[in-house]
Formats: sequence, C-alpha cells, structure tokens
Amino acid sequence: MKIDGTPYRSVWVDADGWSVRILDQTRLPWQLDILRLTEAAQVAEAIRSMQVRGAPLIGAVAAYGVALALRADASTEALERAIALLGATRPTAINLGWALGRMRARLHNLPPAERVAAAYAEALAIADDDAETCRRIGAHGLPLLQEIQARKPAERVNVLTHCNAGWLATVDYGTALSPIYQAHDAGIPVHVWVDETRPRNQGAALTAFELGKHGVPHTVIADNAGGHLMQHGEVDLCIVGTDRVTRRGDVANKIGTYLKALAARDNGVPFWVALPHSTIDWQVGDGVAEIPIEARGAAEVTDLTGRTADGRIETVRVAAEGSPAANPAFDVTPARLVTGLITERGRCEASEAGLRGLYADAP
Repeated sequence: MKIDGTPYRSVWVDADGWSVRILDQTRLPWQLDILRLTEAAQVAEAIRSMQVRGAPLIGAVAAYGVALALRADASTEALERAIALLGATRPTAINLGWALGRMRARLHNLPPAERVAAAYAEALAIADDDAETCRRIGAHGLPLLQEIQARKPAERVNVLTHCNAGWLATVDYGTALSPIYQAHDAGIPVHVWVDETRPRNQGAALTAFELGKHGVPHTVIADNAGGHLMQHGEVDLCIVGTDRVTRRGDVANKIGTYLKALAARDNGVPFWVALPHSTIDWQVGDGVAEIPIEARGAAEVTDLTGRTADGRIETVRVAAEGSPAANPAFDVTPARLVTGLITERGRCEASEAGLRGLYADAP
C-alpha cells in the first residue's frame, strides 16, 4: 500500500540486510516515524507497547525478532529464550504463537551456523505469505460489495468497520479493509463508517489514516453511533478483522465488536469477519470461555493523546481524578452472530463445518 505515493509494507528488512524497520503506529496519524529494530528485546517492546499491532503483523514482526536474536547467539538455548520473550508480549492474538511455532519448527534441528540465514528466510516467507493471503481475502470479499452495488447502483455502498484491520495491522493489504480497497480500486462507490475504537482510537487514528491516504471516502464516528446508523438504513454491511477465531467460529476482536454484532443482528445487517489462516485456533472451541483476554493499563481509558491546535502531541486525562478504570482489550463475538467468515480460501459460515470445508488439511 502507499503513503503519499510511496509504497510501504508494515515491516521490512533495512538496506543493511539485517536490521528490521517498522512504522511506529503510536505516532500515527500525526507523524510518520520509521523505527529501526536491532535486537529481540526491542521487538518485544515494540509489540508490547503497540508500536506494532494487529494480529498478523505481530506474528511477522516476532518472526524477525527471532532472526535478530540469533544474530547475537544462534544456540538452541538462545532460540528458546527469544521465543519465550516474544511469546509473552500479547496473549490474545493467536498469530503470535503460530509464527513463533513456525520459526521453532524451521530452526530447531538446524546446525547453529545455518540458523541466522534460515531465520531471515523464514521470517520473509511468513511476511510474504501474509501479504498474499490478505490480497486473496480481498478478492473473496469483493463480491459482497459488488452484490450490494448491483442492488442499489445509484447509491454508495456503506460499510462499517471496527478497530484497524487494514494494511497497518498486517504486512500489506489488510483483512477487513482488503475487500474495501479492492472495491474502491474497481470503481465501486464505497464509503466506510470508521468506529473511533476507544480506548486507543485505532479507528480514528489508523483506519482513517489508511483510507485517507488511499482516497477511500470515509467518516469517523463515535463507537456507540453504529447501532443508530444501522436503524436508519445507513449501513449495508459490517466487516471486521479478528485476533483469534475458534474452530467453531467464535471471533475475538477489539473490545466493542460484540456490541456491533448484536446491533447488526437486530437490524438485519450482514456481519462478516475477515481473517487469514494463521488466525484460526483449532485447539479452542468455546471462545467466550477459553480465549484469554488481554487486560491493558488503566491509563489507556483515563487518558487521551492527540495533537493540539499549535501542533504539539499531548496527553490529557479525561476521567475524574481518583476513579479507577478497567481495560479489557478484546471481546468475543459468538459464531451465531457472525454472518460468515472471509478467508484467503474463500467464504464460509462461522462454524466448524464451514471452516473444515475450507481447511480440510488443518490439524
């Protein structure tokens, strides 16, 4: 994808051939800072602090973190230490464990002298796979928007999304935004309702930034406005991403997704979830009972960061002094509320039978 005409991926190896570059997403949309990571501890902190975020991107960046660790020490003990360090950063996104497991499987039985080159090659393969997977997700989701346009050719197609599931959350293209980008590029008059996505405002900051840079018409709305828009026929469909999908089709995504799904069901609005294969957790059945939900710091709820009129980036408190705050980062939308899943292999119902129909080769 492009920013002001310049193509970017969300993670790449620098011109020196070994250090890793990422976009600091905590600085967007106010400024474009490109960070250089040179060791696994920096990668872990970048993931923990959400300088990189989005389940597929976390996995790809963590894979490069393993490669950086092995440059310093290619022993088996160092490999396991790096995997443990990186694996402890974010608990909900299954892609993190998937990518680290793939790195372990590729590297563990190699002689230490061969591990560094193999680690970089495997990390690149993970990144390339994610980019192509997201492109295919967009291709399989595009017909949903084409069908709506065919029903109302003189009107725009209104899509509501929650959090950020665009190219900033993946290596390229995005999951939920990939069909939107492809529809826009195909000439479909698509318009996106962008939930602000409190408490970190990934919608207002990141999704709006992405869509604006690509020229996609969009409007930022307060999180609680979605149901109202659905009641008045202003939403044709919802598409969201996800950090983990159970084998039965339950979906963990940014906090507030469940409420959007309830509103969509009440108003007859299709609710689709876009995901890559790496987001499916075949070991978990009941998402509400079994998916670990990350609890983040209270300051994300009590404080807000933004740009002042004179251009300064400032953080201010918005909650009453002395009031505690709870901050569950995700919620789980049961499969019964999900119209269907959009994957790189096609679309299916949110159920074990639906997923197995696309992934018969899964464990």
